[in-house]
Amino acid sequence: MTAILINGNFLCRSLTGIERFAWEVTRQLDALLTDTDDVRILIPVNAPHFPEYKRIQPVISEKPLKSFPLWDMHTVPRYAKKLGAVALNFSNTAPLGKQCGISFIHDIYAYDCPGDFSSFKEKLIGAYSRMHYKNIARNARHIVTVSNFSKERIQSAYNVSEDRISVIGNGWDHFTAVTEDTGIFDRFPELSNTPFYFTLGSLSLRKNLAWIASYAATHADEHFAVSGKAISGGFVPPELAALKALPNVTLVGYVTDSEVKALMKACRAFVFPSYYEGFGIPPLEALSVGAQVVVADEASLPEIYGSAAHYLHADVMSAATESLTDRLSEPVTDAAPVLAQYTYRNAAEKLYELIQAQEKNV
Repeated sequence: MTAILINGNFLCRSLTGIERFAWEVTRQLDALLTDTDDVRILIPVNAPHFPEYKRIQPVISEKPLKSFPLWDMHTVPRYAKKLGAVALNFSNTAPLGKQCGISFIHDIYAYDCPGDFSSFKEKLIGAYSRMHYKNIARNARHIVTVSNFSKERIQSAYNVSEDRISVIGNGWDHFTAVTEDTGIFDRFPELSNTPFYFTLGSLSLRKNLAWIASYAATHADEHFAVSGKAISGGFVPPELAALKALPNVTLVGYVTDSEVKALMKACRAFVFPSYYEGFGIPPLEALSVGAQVVVADEASLPEIYGSAAHYLHADVMSAATESLTDRLSEPVTDAAPVLAQYTYRNAAEKLYELIQAQEKNV
């Protein structure tokens, strides 16, 4: 098998969906390897946690990761060349040029929705993201994405041939290790006495908190629990500010995974109005604890959730005329097939097959 060097940049990132995928798939991949497989992981010396693996060999960097661009574009290819290995990059970023290796592009949000990047800082982030999309599309030994929706968008936007791109879906099974924390209901007792919908707030426009704000404002008899927090300096995003003014909305602030699990188990439904997702993990988590889910009929979500979910129209203007009660009265199928299809174990098995199929060409 081709020697592989996993880019461990995710070990220094906040644990969002992409980083969770990298952590969990790497752990599952380790369980699949044999003694003859040569897979290593480049770990920043300043990583807050050093994962323990049985067969993936750690390579500790000489210098700390202080800049993600420098790490991805210079440190990773230098170590890969030294070790005679192909880089494996999980995080939408990769070394430039032919050192790109095997690289994931989870979605091309910054390409498809450039208007969502409006401030100077956001425009820089958008330009940086598009640079990596283009580099990976042109130079990666093989491209991996998480849904057929993202695959089709990458192929269309960057003229990628069918044989250079594979789909490996996300998972939810990390949630089985999470113990629910019902203390959230002591802090917000109204959620114990009132049926509520739950949604995970986010500062990203695509998560579409504006839909929740519009719906709650026009459906005063329905209650929402919304997570989300102010950013540095105490600035409250406009959507959260609008929600804060509504009496039928409980803003629970930052919530732990354990509190999320408790809220998902207790809610009338988990509502996920995001209008652009390469995959969308939270509804899977909700399905895994028996919650009903209502997701947007946009991007990858119908592909992933099929008939196991209820659907809403993601445009904010439609929120006033939507009825979540009517949506929940519509029949859905058993979520078990969806949960069985999308696991980190399945993802790791597909990735292992892909690695094995690579020819030695370092």
